[in-house]
Amino acid sequence: MALLVSLLAALAVLSCCPGGSLACDLPQSHVALSRSNFALLGEMRRISPFLCLKDRKDFSFPWEVLDGSLLPKAQAVSVQREMLWETIHLFLSEDSSAAWNATLLDRLLSGIYRQLQALDACSVEEVGEEESALAVKNYFQGIHLYLQEKKYSDCAWEVVRVEIRRCFSLSTTLQERLSAKNGDLGSP
Repeated sequence: MALLVSLLAALAVLSCCPGGSLACDLPQSHVALSRSNFALLGEMRRISPFLCLKDRKDFSFPWEVLDGSLLPKAQAVSVQREMLWETIHLFLSEDSSAAWNATLLDRLLSGIYRQLQALDACSVEEVGEEESALAVKNYFQGIHLYLQEKKYSDCAWEVVRVEIRRCFSLSTTLQERLSAKNGDLGSP
């Protein structure tokens, strides 16, 4: 619990600070951290997803905001940051802490926080950034409403865990594409 309090304080500070320049390149460890968070979400499974098939829902993920071939780097960083922030808000809720193993949840939140720190060094304002961030916010708002409708049941949390895990997979793929683009730009 102390980790959660310190994490919240650090996130509040980070949200008030201006970002760095776009000239940064995310370290390869950022992709590894994203994969680690993806794996942690897998470890957090408490019940079989097959028991929750009746609770499945299409949350209408905004696919267009993660098309790495069309997305400028600054906008991709903004989308990733928004996804991480929204994930933190989702898993920091009181209803969430009752649904998950506290140790795994702390490790996940700590990993997401470290990802946010790396992304903070890459932030700039770019046209279209707000629109992409709004699409991600609306997507997560749908997830929050779904949990409320399902009264935060175990199956509802399992459906959400699977959905967030899918988001992390897409985010990792986007990070790998951006890293490949950066590598291609630097080669002769």
